This record gives sequence, structure tokens and C-alpha cells, in this order.
Amino acid sequence: MDLTPGSPTLPANARRIKVGSLLLVMAVIATACTSTDSTDSAVSGTPGSTATTAAAAPTSGATPTAAPSTSPAVTTGAAPNTTTTATDADVATTTVYPTEPFEVEQIAADLPDFGPSAIANKFDAAFPPALVDPNRIRSGGPPPDGIPPLDAPRFVTAENVDFLNLNEPVLALRVGDESRAYPVQILTWHEIVNDTVGGIPVSVTYCPLCNTAVAYDRRLGDRILSFGTSGMLYNSALVMYDRQTESLWSHFTGEAIVGLLAGEQATTYPVSTVAWGDWLATNPDSLVLSTDTGWARDYGRNPYPGYDDVDTIPFLFDGDTDGRLLAKERVIGIRRDNDSVAITLENLTGEGVLDIELAGQQISVWHRPGTTSALDDITLANGRDIGSTGAFLPVIDGQNLHFTTDGEWFIDKETQTRWNVLGEAVSGELKGSRLTAVEHVDTFWFAWAAFRPDTQIIS
Repeated sequence: MDLTPGSPTLPANARRIKVGSLLLVMAVIATACTSTDSTDSAVSGTPGSTATTAAAAPTSGATPTAAPSTSPAVTTGAAPNTTTTATDADVATTTVYPTEPFEVEQIAADLPDFGPSAIANKFDAAFPPALVDPNRIRSGGPPPDGIPPLDAPRFVTAENVDFLNLNEPVLALRVGDESRAYPVQILTWHEIVNDTVGGIPVSVTYCPLCNTAVAYDRRLGDRILSFGTSGMLYNSALVMYDRQTESLWSHFTGEAIVGLLAGEQATTYPVSTVAWGDWLATNPDSLVLSTDTGWARDYGRNPYPGYDDVDTIPFLFDGDTDGRLLAKERVIGIRRDNDSVAITLENLTGEGVLDIELAGQQISVWHRPGTTSALDDITLANGRDIGSTGAFLPVIDGQNLHFTTDGEWFIDKETQTRWNVLGEAVSGELKGSRLTAVEHVDTFWFAWAAFRPDTQIIS
């Protein structure tokens, strides 16, 4: 069955058939995500209902506690052990992780407020002004949390991962001194992971329809939020909701767009989509999101085969797309202050390294081949090679660096140090150094242009 949305050149009835096919895919995902083949525990109430009980919300508290009760009931593996070794010279602390999937300490989110819900009524008069026209927020098919977020994520150490091919994409996140990897083959089915990294409560998110990964700080003032999938789309991009006020949030911008929190902005963290092999090479002791999620899913299979075909149209996108590029052309989007730029992947692939200036800041943008597309072949690992990207401030200890690439490593002209696509110096004079990552998104042009209409293009 062809599940790809129709081409702009198709007649209207053919396009309706193909969009209908993708709606069927979304419905199948939602059905799979709520079926009894999961280990989901019974939860009273649903989002948007005033009958929702505290059992449907994360546990309150400001200190790390057990995982929120909205998560599937899973068997917890052995907890990490901390061993302290004393010598005459120093005291060393080592964390020994189990080989089986395990949970980590999570900072609990607050209880729900039980006020008016934007899921139940986007037009409630009690809300502050919406940032977007609520009429343009459309149902994507699944109900709230029909695509289930992971609220009690389980991890394995990178060296114990046995379910990833070296060329498969993972989302690389670093918060403080802690780095984690989140396989796209899992995020495709769950879209949101509520986690705690580096002592910070975060949400790691991925939207297949706009092909965008973003990580958010879940702290908002004195609140700690947890996010779910609303089942709605805006500009063909995931709309999240927070379980504390049931306000609607744009995954793409991190803004609350409708509801009691409309106008609030979540803090974001840089996320890179890189090949598993590249991550593993320099982060063998890091934690990696496990497929032991408590949900029966065909991880590794792409439920959106062919969706990134550049000649097809976006799913449920309202209005006209920006005609400067094809709607599904892949771009690297970077925004600094009020300036934004889109670099076409085709251009960056040809250059390998591209130096730009944005909002008065020098930025070095990199491309390395060897990462598969998650939205091409039905088997994710067999997708075509689109490579991975990185964006960095090219400065170490006040020294400006200028980079070239040999296709595998990035070499600075000043010291001949070799760097990987994560901005880590792996050999040479600056070995052990790390460049400051610049927030960027690998995304489709239609989405970047819809949210950043004044963007420049480098193509």
C-alpha cells in the first residue's frame, strides 16, 4: 500500500486518497498505542475531562521520586549501584549500571490544576490571547496521548545496545555534564520522552511529520511540567499539551499557543541527529533509551515509508507553502535573536563545512555522511543516506578556529585537531575539548518557513 501523501501534480481526488491513507496510518498508530498488547495500567479519566483524577497525572514533589503514574506498568530492572573507592590519594566514585534496562531517578512533575482545558475547548474565554488562530490547530487523528509519551523511560548503557545499526539516527542531547542518546526508531512511535538529564527535568521530542527534534526544559517558574501528545497538529507539526494546565504547545517553537499558559516560552537545549556509530564511538558509557518501553511496538520499522519524498506534499498543512523551495526539501534551520537562516541539505552536503554569520555571531555548520533517513524505507536502517549535521561556535578558549572536512572528521586549520560531528575533539592538540553547540533543527522547508517566514536561505 502506498502510504505517501500525494504529489502537488496529482489531481485533487488522488491527493485525497493518499492523504486518507496517511490518516489511516495515524489511526493505526493510535490504535496500536492504546491497544491491550501494551502493559499500560488502568488510568482514571482522560485529558480534557474535569473527571480526570490525580492518578492520571505525574506524582507531585520537588525531589526525585518514582516515575509518574501515567506511564505503562513496567518491571523495573536493577538500579544503578554507586561504588566508592578510597585510596591514599583520592576518593573516587563510580556508577556501575546493570546490563538489563533500568529506570533512572526522575524529578516528579506537579499535580494538575483542573482549570479550563484547551484540549476540551480551544476557545474558552478564560484563556489569555492565543498566539495562533485556534481554528488552524487540526486533529491529526489520534486522541490525546494516543501516541503515548514515555514517562518512565528505561535505559541501557551504550555498550549494551543490541538493537541499533551503526547508521541509524539517534537524538544526541547534552545537559550540563550528562549526555544521552534517544533512538529515532523509538521516538517515531512515542514522539515525547519526559526525562531528567543532568539534574534537569526535560522533554525530548520528535515530530515525524515535520521531521524535527527539539528538547525542552520542563521547568516553568515554580512549576515542573510534563508533556503529552495532544493528537493535534499546527502547520503539520506536533502540538503538545502540558498535563498541569492542559495548555497547547507548539513542538516546533516551544511556545504555549492556546490555553492558560498561552504566551509562555520553554527553554530549549541543542539536539543533534547523528548516526548511532558516531555516538557510540565517543560515548560508550552513556545512557541510551531502551526499547523496553512497556509498549509492544515494531521498533525499527518506519510507519511513514516514503514520507520524505521531496515531490510530495505535507500532511494536513493549511494554506500555501513557501514557494522559494520545494515543501519537503531538507534544510538546517538556525535562529539567533530575531534572525534566522535555512541552509539546504543539498548545499551543506556539497560543502561539508559552511561558515555563516547570524545576528553578529560566527557559526560553523557541518555535514557528515553515514546516517539514514528515518522517513524513507519501511525498515529504518535501510533508509537512504542523508548524513548528520552539527552547528557550533568555532571558538576554544578565545581562539577562533576554521574548519575543513575529509568526509569523516572535521579538522581545524589552526592546530590540525580532529573533531567529530558532535563537536568533540578526538585527537590532536585540542583533544578532549568540546565546541559550544548552536541550537539548530534538521527539518523540512515547509515547516521552517511556516514558523520562520522571514528566514534567509543559503542554497
